[in-house]
Amino acid sequence: MRGGVDGGRFREVLGRFATGVVAITALDPGDGRPCGLAANSFTSVSLDPPLVAFCVAHTSTSWPRVRGAGTVTVNVLGEHQRAVCLRMASRGGDKFAGLGWTASPGGGPVLDGALAWMDCAVEAEHPAGDHVIVVARVLRLDTYAEGGPLLFFRGGYGRFAEPTGPT
Repeated sequence: MRGGVDGGRFREVLGRFATGVVAITALDPGDGRPCGLAANSFTSVSLDPPLVAFCVAHTSTSWPRVRGAGTVTVNVLGEHQRAVCLRMASRGGDKFAGLGWTASPGGGPVLDGALAWMDCAVEAEHPAGDHVIVVARVLRLDTYAEGGPLLFFRGGYGRFAEPTGPT
């Protein structure tokens, strides 16, 4: 227990905050192959200049490969992409085996079925506990596929149900 807050309880309480899920992808500068990781800690930071942020665990073995590219592509995952998310969240192996993707205008992997993508240049990394907060400048962006978002809530994945009737 750090600072009077139990880690398990912290996770349980924050698990009640639903988040979207993104895949951060790039082409490994060492071998030119696609690499990536999943993140549910993604947010817009600023409109002018256009900045976004995401958090990566210090223990990530994928982040050094992705970071090495300089420019990363943020893929907003759709509700139909749970398997893609789980693959991007896994350790080791070829995360792109059997996955379809096309190159963004900046050359980064845009995953087939992603709702939107953003090519970003990493501007800053801020150590924060057991993670690093990455701030990146959006260089190019666009919508891609249609559908609802992949949501992470209470340790599981779900979808957004459109409200019906009067609000």
